[in-house]
Parts: sequence; structure tokens; C-alpha cells
Amino acid sequence: MCELAGVSRASFYRHWEEVAPSEAEMALREAVQQAALAHRFYGYRRVLQEVRKEGYQVGGKRVRRMLRDDNLLAIRRRKFVATTDSQHAYRVYPNLAAHLELTDVNQLWVADLTYVRLQAEFVFLAVVLDAYSRRAVGWALGRRLDAGLALAALNMAIDNRHPQPGLLHHSDRGTQYASAAYVGRLESIQAVPSMSRAGRPWENGKCESFIKTLKQEEINARSYASLEELGRNVEEFMEQIYNRQRLHSALGYQSPEQFEAAQARGASQSGWRPAALCLPRYEECGPGEAAQ
Repeated sequence: MCELAGVSRASFYRHWEEVAPSEAEMALREAVQQAALAHRFYGYRRVLQEVRKEGYQVGGKRVRRMLRDDNLLAIRRRKFVATTDSQHAYRVYPNLAAHLELTDVNQLWVADLTYVRLQAEFVFLAVVLDAYSRRAVGWALGRRLDAGLALAALNMAIDNRHPQPGLLHHSDRGTQYASAAYVGRLESIQAVPSMSRAGRPWENGKCESFIKTLKQEEINARSYASLEELGRNVEEFMEQIYNRQRLHSALGYQSPEQFEAAQARGASQSGWRPAALCLPRYEECGPGEAAQ
């Protein structure tokens, strides 16, 4: 081949060493591809953490370049659709969650509702999350967007976690969460209600982020023929994938289950305590300083 091409054998081997990928490069690319395909909606940061767990010392720019070259970048999210009706005569509670300093599970729960489109109908999903560990602790599916649906998710969370008095429950100010039945259930476990202000979905950002993840990685990835089929897939996603496998950057790239296990091992002997309020402080100044 060298004689036919009119090049020396030394030049041929030197060129091959420069352009041919090494075995280490191929192994790294395979690990990146496997992580990206196993978790189709992971961005390059989470793929990077998965690859590093396999023992590869690699940077984020290199992983992102490989994902781009192989067309494996994460699928983008859809726009948010609001489903909250805050025009009601129920009591509205102030937003206390914004000032909490979380140090343990069951100090703050966040809740929200969303809709899911099936082949022939719309159904609704209510979820409850532990804000400290991001773990999904309760959910319920139904055909009616009412207080009963939200209450079913809350009861599941209570049965799973058995919270102590002092839990703060945060939601939007929709009729489902402000209803007498829902607030009464919170009072029965001595929980404190907290609500976002109207038109401010970011004040319940942890739950909004979870719903975005659920829709991107499970609901929008396939079509469902019935409510029962959707229920089986949602339960599998929450219990087997989201709570046990999915990495969270806010948790140091651990899953909620791993994070809670690590927190339990390092827990102090003082036991569980409610979250502390951390209100903003303002420095006092004299009349002369204020005038300046």
C-alpha cells in the first residue's frame, strides 16, 4: 500500500499514530455513550458523574464534545402549563418555606398538581416531595382536578413517612390545597401550611422542577392508552428510577435514596427537629448615616 501510494512506511505509521483513536479513547467514548443512552435526559454534567464513577478521569468539556459529536445531547424541555386556580374564598397562608434552613428530612414537604394527556382524555397527577432530599414521598392519579386527588397524595406521603409535629407543607394557593379537607388533614398531623404568592411558580421551584423532570423523562417519552397504564409507568419511574437512581446536582450527584442514607449515617444524637426560620436581618444605623 505504501509503494502504491508513493509514501514511506515511516510516514504511514506516524500518520496512523496521530489520527487513530487509542484503546483508552474508545473505551471512554463507549462509557459516555452507555451513560447517555441509559439516562437519555441527562445533561453532560450528570453523564460526567456517571463516567467518573466508572473510574475515568475526564473533564466536562471533553464529555460534552463527545455527546455533541455522537448526537447524544439531552432532549430539551417543553414549556410550563399552569393549572392553578387561586380565585377562591378559602384562607391563604403566607410563604414560610422561603425562610427555612433545612437540615433533615420531613422538615419541609412541597406539593403540586399537573395534567397528563392520554390518547383519549386528560388526567391529573398530584405529587408530594421532601424538599431536603428531593424524594417523591406521595402521589396520586385521577380524572378530576379536585381536593380529593391532592389529599390522596398527601395521605400516601403521611403513610410512607410518618412525620412528626412541626412539618411545614408548602404548595401554591390553589383550591385543592386551601380547601378545608386538605388543611384539616395537615392540622391533624400538626403540620404548618405555607403557600406561594399568586403568579409566582418559582416560589415552589423544587416541585416545579420535579414535574418538569417527570414529564421530560417519562410522560412525554411515550404515549399511554389508559389511566392504569400511566399509573404503572409513573410508579415505576418514581420508585425505581427517580428515588433510587437519578442523580441530583443539588445532592452532590446522588440519588434521593443515597442522600437520605448518607444523612442517616451522619445524623446527630439529638434527634429530629423542625426546620429553623432564617429571616433576613438589616443593620441598624443612626439618623446621620440614614440621611447619607
